[in-house]
Amino acid sequence: MSLVSDKSYEQLVLDIYRYQKRHNPVYADYLNNLGSRVVNRISDIPYLPISGFKHNKVITGEDHTEITYSSSGTTATGKSLHFVRDRQAYLEQTVRLFEHAYGKVQEYTYLALLPNYLEREGSSLIDMMQYFIGLSAYTESDFYLYDHDKLYSTLQKCKISNQPTILFGVSFALMDFAEKYKLDFPDLIIMETGGMKGQRKELPKSEMHRRLQKSFGVSSIHSEYGMTELSSQLYSSGNGAFDQNINIKIAIKDITDPLSSAPKGKQGIVCIIDLANIDSCSFIMTEDTGYLNGNNQLVLTGRLDISEARGCNLLLTELEQ
Repeated sequence: MSLVSDKSYEQLVLDIYRYQKRHNPVYADYLNNLGSRVVNRISDIPYLPISGFKHNKVITGEDHTEITYSSSGTTATGKSLHFVRDRQAYLEQTVRLFEHAYGKVQEYTYLALLPNYLEREGSSLIDMMQYFIGLSAYTESDFYLYDHDKLYSTLQKCKISNQPTILFGVSFALMDFAEKYKLDFPDLIIMETGGMKGQRKELPKSEMHRRLQKSFGVSSIHSEYGMTELSSQLYSSGNGAFDQNINIKIAIKDITDPLSSAPKGKQGIVCIIDLANIDSCSFIMTEDTGYLNGNNQLVLTGRLDISEARGCNLLLTELEQ
Protein backbone atom coordinates (compact mmCIF):
# COMPACT_ATOMS: atom_id res chain seq x y z
CA MET A 1 0.00 0.00 0.00
CA SER A 2 2.91 2.33 0.58
CA LEU A 3 3.90 2.12 -3.10
CA VAL A 4 0.55 3.03 -4.68
CA SER A 5 0.15 6.32 -6.51
CA ASP A 6 -2.24 8.99 -5.28
CA LYS A 7 -4.67 7.99 -8.02
CA SER A 8 -4.60 4.28 -7.24
CA TYR A 9 -4.81 5.01 -3.49
CA GLU A 10 -7.98 7.04 -4.06
CA GLN A 11 -9.44 4.22 -6.12
CA LEU A 12 -8.57 1.71 -3.39
CA VAL A 13 -10.29 3.82 -0.72
CA LEU A 14 -13.37 4.33 -2.90
CA ASP A 15 -13.54 0.58 -3.55
CA ILE A 16 -13.39 -0.10 0.22
CA TYR A 17 -16.12 2.49 0.79
CA ARG A 18 -18.43 0.87 -1.78
CA TYR A 19 -17.67 -2.61 -0.41
CA GLN A 20 -18.46 -1.58 3.18
CA LYS A 21 -21.54 0.38 2.12
CA ARG A 22 -22.86 -2.84 0.58
CA HIS A 23 -21.74 -5.39 3.18
CA ASN A 24 -21.68 -3.51 6.53
CA PRO A 25 -25.28 -3.17 7.80
CA VAL A 26 -24.46 -0.59 10.50
CA TYR A 27 -22.53 1.65 8.13
CA ALA A 28 -25.15 1.20 5.41
CA ASP A 29 -27.95 2.23 7.79
CA TYR A 30 -25.95 5.26 8.87
CA LEU A 31 -25.44 6.29 5.26
CA ASN A 32 -29.16 5.84 4.61
CA ASN A 33 -29.92 8.12 7.55
CA LEU A 34 -27.73 10.77 5.96
CA GLY A 35 -29.81 10.66 2.79
CA SER A 36 -28.73 10.44 -0.82
CA ARG A 37 -25.12 11.50 -1.33
CA VAL A 38 -22.86 11.28 -4.35
CA VAL A 39 -19.39 9.95 -3.46
CA ASN A 40 -16.85 10.38 -6.22
CA ARG A 41 -13.83 11.44 -4.14
CA ILE A 42 -12.35 10.50 -0.80
CA SER A 43 -13.41 13.88 0.58
CA ASP A 44 -17.06 12.95 -0.12
CA ILE A 45 -17.00 9.84 2.08
CA PRO A 46 -19.02 10.12 5.35
CA TYR A 47 -17.36 8.87 8.53
CA LEU A 48 -19.17 6.64 11.02
CA PRO A 49 -19.25 8.26 14.51
CA ILE A 50 -17.09 6.17 16.81
CA SER A 51 -19.94 5.80 19.31
CA GLY A 52 -21.48 3.38 16.80
CA PHE A 53 -19.05 0.76 18.12
CA LYS A 54 -20.66 1.06 21.58
CA HIS A 55 -24.17 0.18 20.48
CA ASN A 56 -23.80 -1.99 17.39
CA LYS A 57 -21.83 -4.94 16.06
CA VAL A 58 -19.82 -3.17 13.36
CA ILE A 59 -18.86 -5.94 10.94
CA THR A 60 -18.36 -6.05 7.18
CA GLY A 61 -19.31 -9.34 5.57
CA GLU A 62 -19.93 -12.57 7.45
CA ASP A 63 -19.16 -12.75 11.15
CA HIS A 64 -16.05 -14.88 11.61
CA THR A 65 -14.78 -13.12 14.75
CA GLU A 66 -11.65 -14.68 16.29
CA ILE A 67 -11.08 -12.11 19.06
CA THR A 68 -13.07 -9.17 20.42
CA TYR A 69 -11.22 -6.12 21.74
CA SER A 70 -13.04 -3.82 24.15
CA SER A 71 -12.51 -0.29 25.44
CA SER A 72 -12.31 0.70 29.09
CA GLY A 73 -15.66 2.54 29.05
CA THR A 74 -17.93 2.79 32.07
CA THR A 75 -21.39 1.28 32.48
CA ALA A 76 -22.87 4.71 31.82
CA THR A 77 -21.02 5.36 28.58
CA GLY A 78 -20.79 1.78 27.36
CA LYS A 79 -17.81 -0.08 25.99
CA SER A 80 -16.71 -0.04 22.39
CA LEU A 81 -16.21 -3.47 20.86
CA HIS A 82 -14.04 -4.30 17.87
CA PHE A 83 -14.66 -7.72 16.34
CA VAL A 84 -11.44 -8.92 14.72
CA ARG A 85 -11.53 -11.73 12.17
CA ASP A 86 -7.81 -12.59 12.22
CA ARG A 87 -5.83 -11.88 15.40
CA GLN A 88 -2.48 -12.85 13.89
CA ALA A 89 -3.01 -10.54 10.93
CA TYR A 90 -3.82 -7.73 13.35
CA LEU A 91 -0.65 -8.34 15.38
CA GLU A 92 1.56 -8.60 12.30
CA GLN A 93 0.34 -5.28 10.94
CA THR A 94 1.04 -3.60 14.31
CA VAL A 95 4.63 -4.77 13.84
CA ARG A 96 4.76 -3.35 10.30
CA LEU A 97 3.56 0.06 11.47
CA PHE A 98 5.97 0.10 14.40
CA GLU A 99 8.89 -0.89 12.18
CA HIS A 100 7.93 1.77 9.65
CA ALA A 101 8.56 4.34 12.41
CA TYR A 102 11.27 2.75 14.60
CA GLY A 103 12.99 -0.12 12.84
CA LYS A 104 13.07 -3.82 13.68
CA VAL A 105 10.78 -4.74 16.57
CA GLN A 106 13.21 -7.44 17.80
CA GLU A 107 15.92 -4.89 18.49
CA TYR A 108 14.24 -3.18 21.45
CA THR A 109 13.61 -3.92 25.10
CA TYR A 110 9.94 -3.27 25.93
CA LEU A 111 9.00 -2.19 29.43
CA ALA A 112 5.22 -1.82 29.72
CA LEU A 113 3.77 0.36 32.48
CA LEU A 114 0.08 -0.01 31.65
CA PRO A 115 -1.75 -0.85 34.90
CA ASN A 116 -5.26 0.19 33.89
CA TYR A 117 -5.03 -1.78 30.64
CA LEU A 118 -3.47 -4.82 32.29
CA GLU A 119 -6.18 -4.98 34.96
CA ARG A 120 -9.01 -5.57 32.50
CA GLU A 121 -9.73 -7.99 29.69
CA GLY A 122 -9.93 -7.27 25.99
CA SER A 123 -7.25 -4.59 25.55
CA SER A 124 -5.80 -4.47 22.04
CA LEU A 125 -2.82 -2.49 23.40
CA ILE A 126 -1.98 -5.26 25.87
CA ASP A 127 -2.24 -7.85 23.09
CA MET A 128 0.12 -5.77 20.94
CA MET A 129 2.60 -5.33 23.79
CA GLN A 130 2.55 -9.04 24.63
CA TYR A 131 3.41 -9.73 21.00
CA PHE A 132 6.25 -7.19 20.97
CA ILE A 133 7.63 -8.57 24.24
CA GLY A 134 7.56 -12.08 22.79
CA LEU A 135 9.50 -10.94 19.72
CA SER A 136 12.09 -8.93 21.66
CA ALA A 137 15.65 -10.23 21.76
CA TYR A 138 15.98 -9.01 25.37
CA THR A 139 14.85 -10.99 28.41
CA GLU A 140 14.23 -7.78 30.37
CA SER A 141 11.13 -7.07 28.25
CA ASP A 142 8.11 -7.40 30.52
CA PHE A 143 4.97 -5.84 32.02
CA TYR A 144 5.08 -3.83 35.22
CA LEU A 145 1.92 -3.27 37.22
CA TYR A 146 2.79 -1.23 40.31
CA ASP A 147 6.28 -2.60 40.97
CA HIS A 148 8.12 0.68 40.41
CA ASP A 149 11.22 -0.53 42.26
CA LYS A 150 11.66 -3.40 39.81
CA LEU A 151 11.04 -1.09 36.87
CA TYR A 152 13.63 1.37 38.13
CA SER A 153 16.29 -1.32 38.55
CA THR A 154 15.52 -2.71 35.09
CA LEU A 155 15.84 0.74 33.53
CA GLN A 156 19.21 1.18 35.25
CA LYS A 157 20.34 -2.21 33.94
CA CYS A 158 19.25 -1.35 30.39
CA LYS A 159 21.09 1.95 30.58
CA ILE A 160 24.33 0.38 31.79
CA SER A 161 24.23 -2.33 29.13
CA ASN A 162 23.27 0.17 26.36
CA GLN A 163 20.15 -1.78 25.41
CA PRO A 164 17.75 0.04 23.07
CA THR A 165 14.78 0.47 25.39
CA ILE A 166 11.20 1.68 25.05
CA LEU A 167 9.08 2.40 28.10
CA PHE A 168 5.44 2.13 27.04
CA GLY A 169 3.29 3.83 29.66
CA VAL A 170 -0.09 5.39 30.25
CA SER A 171 0.32 9.01 31.31
CA PHE A 172 -0.80 8.76 34.94
CA ALA A 173 1.47 5.76 35.61
CA LEU A 174 4.47 7.51 34.02
CA MET A 175 3.81 10.58 36.17
CA ASP A 176 3.48 8.47 39.33
CA PHE A 177 6.81 6.81 38.57
CA ALA A 178 8.53 10.09 37.63
CA GLU A 179 7.56 11.66 40.97
CA LYS A 180 9.36 8.87 42.87
CA TYR A 181 12.44 8.28 40.72
CA LYS A 182 14.94 10.30 38.71
CA LEU A 183 16.91 8.92 35.79
CA ASP A 184 19.51 10.19 33.37
CA PHE A 185 18.82 7.90 30.42
CA PRO A 186 19.00 10.10 27.28
CA ASP A 187 18.65 7.16 24.87
CA LEU A 188 15.45 5.88 26.49
CA ILE A 189 12.31 6.15 24.35
CA ILE A 190 9.30 6.98 26.50
CA MET A 191 6.16 6.05 24.61
CA GLU A 192 3.14 7.70 26.20
CA THR A 193 -0.05 5.86 25.27
CA GLY A 194 -2.87 7.94 26.71
CA GLY A 195 -4.20 10.37 29.28
CA MET A 196 -4.78 10.30 33.01
CA LYS A 197 -7.79 7.94 32.77
CA GLY A 198 -9.37 9.68 35.75
CA GLN A 199 -6.45 8.67 37.99
CA ARG A 200 -4.86 12.13 38.27
CA LYS A 201 -5.68 15.73 37.49
CA GLU A 202 -5.30 16.36 33.78
CA LEU A 203 -2.28 18.46 32.81
CA PRO A 204 -1.63 20.28 29.56
CA LYS A 205 0.26 17.83 27.37
CA SER A 206 3.25 20.16 27.06
CA GLU A 207 3.58 20.45 30.85
CA MET A 208 3.29 16.71 31.37
CA HIS A 209 5.96 16.08 28.73
CA ARG A 210 8.22 18.71 30.29
CA ARG A 211 8.03 17.00 33.68
CA LEU A 212 8.67 13.57 32.20
CA GLN A 213 11.64 14.85 30.19
CA LYS A 214 13.17 16.30 33.35
CA SER A 215 12.62 13.15 35.42
CA PHE A 216 13.93 10.69 32.84
CA GLY A 217 16.67 12.86 31.34
CA VAL A 218 15.32 12.61 27.79
CA SER A 219 14.98 15.30 25.14
CA SER A 220 11.48 14.39 23.96
CA ILE A 221 8.46 12.24 24.77
CA HIS A 222 7.13 9.93 22.09
CA SER A 223 3.45 9.01 21.79
CA GLU A 224 1.31 6.21 20.38
CA TYR A 225 -2.18 7.02 19.12
CA GLY A 226 -4.47 4.04 18.88
CA MET A 227 -8.04 3.06 19.70
CA THR A 228 -10.01 -0.10 20.36
CA GLU A 229 -11.99 0.66 17.20
CA LEU A 230 -8.89 0.90 14.99
CA SER A 231 -6.64 -1.83 13.62
CA SER A 232 -3.72 0.59 13.14
CA GLN A 233 -1.67 3.02 15.19
CA LEU A 234 0.05 6.37 14.69
CA TYR A 235 3.36 7.35 16.31
CA SER A 236 4.85 10.67 17.34
CA SER A 237 8.57 11.14 17.95
CA GLY A 238 7.93 14.37 19.87
CA ASN A 239 5.95 17.58 20.20
CA GLY A 240 2.67 15.66 19.97
CA ALA A 241 2.77 15.56 16.16
CA PHE A 242 1.73 12.19 14.69
CA ASP A 243 2.92 11.00 11.29
CA GLN A 244 0.34 9.49 8.99
CA ASN A 245 1.36 6.10 7.62
CA ILE A 246 0.67 3.37 5.08
CA ASN A 247 -2.59 2.38 6.83
CA ILE A 248 -3.95 5.60 8.28
CA LYS A 249 -4.89 8.88 6.66
CA ILE A 250 -6.44 11.77 8.56
CA ALA A 251 -9.23 14.16 7.60
CA ILE A 252 -10.31 17.10 9.75
CA LYS A 253 -14.03 17.90 9.70
CA ASP A 254 -15.84 21.07 10.75
CA ILE A 255 -17.12 20.80 14.35
CA THR A 256 -20.38 22.57 13.47
CA ASP A 257 -20.87 20.57 10.25
CA PRO A 258 -19.18 17.15 10.49
CA LEU A 259 -19.95 16.36 6.85
CA SER A 260 -17.79 19.27 5.68
CA SER A 261 -14.01 19.63 5.84
CA ALA A 262 -12.46 22.14 8.22
CA PRO A 263 -10.26 24.84 6.64
CA LYS A 264 -6.67 23.64 6.25
CA GLY A 265 -4.67 24.12 9.43
CA LYS A 266 -7.78 24.79 11.52
CA GLN A 267 -8.99 22.72 14.45
CA GLY A 268 -11.81 20.30 13.79
CA ILE A 269 -13.01 16.75 14.40
CA VAL A 270 -10.37 14.09 13.75
CA CYS A 271 -11.63 11.55 11.20
CA ILE A 272 -9.64 8.47 10.26
CA ILE A 273 -9.35 6.23 7.24
CA ASP A 274 -7.90 2.94 8.47
CA LEU A 275 -7.28 0.59 5.55
CA ALA A 276 -6.74 -2.32 7.95
CA ASN A 277 -10.32 -2.01 9.23
CA ILE A 278 -11.55 -3.85 6.15
CA ASP A 279 -13.67 -6.25 8.27
CA SER A 280 -15.29 -3.53 10.38
CA CYS A 281 -15.44 0.09 9.17
CA SER A 282 -12.52 1.94 7.63
CA PHE A 283 -14.10 5.40 7.99
CA ILE A 284 -14.34 6.60 11.59
CA MET A 285 -15.22 9.96 13.09
CA THR A 286 -13.49 10.13 16.47
CA GLU A 287 -14.41 12.34 19.41
CA ASP A 288 -10.97 13.95 19.35
CA THR A 289 -10.21 17.41 18.05
CA GLY A 290 -7.05 18.40 16.22
CA TYR A 291 -5.53 19.80 13.06
CA LEU A 292 -2.97 18.93 10.40
CA ASN A 293 0.22 20.98 10.64
CA GLY A 294 2.46 22.15 7.80
CA ASN A 295 4.14 18.73 7.66
CA ASN A 296 0.76 17.00 7.31
CA GLN A 297 1.11 15.58 10.82
CA LEU A 298 -1.84 15.20 13.17
CA VAL A 299 -1.75 17.46 16.22
CA LEU A 300 -4.36 16.64 18.85
CA THR A 301 -5.94 19.52 20.75
CA GLY A 302 -8.57 17.88 22.97
CA ARG A 303 -11.92 16.15 23.03
CA LEU A 304 -15.35 17.18 21.81
CA ASP A 305 -17.54 18.38 24.64
CA ILE A 306 -20.79 16.53 25.38
CA SER A 307 -23.05 18.78 23.31
CA GLU A 308 -20.71 18.70 20.30
CA ALA A 309 -20.38 14.92 20.47
CA ARG A 310 -24.16 14.57 20.71
CA GLY A 311 -24.58 16.74 17.62
CA CYS A 312 -22.16 14.54 15.67
CA ASN A 313 -23.96 11.37 16.75
CA LEU A 314 -27.60 12.35 16.16
CA LEU A 315 -27.84 10.32 12.99
CA LEU A 316 -26.88 7.18 14.91
CA THR A 317 -30.00 7.38 17.07
CA GLU A 318 -32.11 5.11 14.89
CA LEU A 319 -29.37 2.48 14.87
CA GLU A 320 -29.28 2.26 18.67
CA GLN A 321 -32.93 1.37 19.24
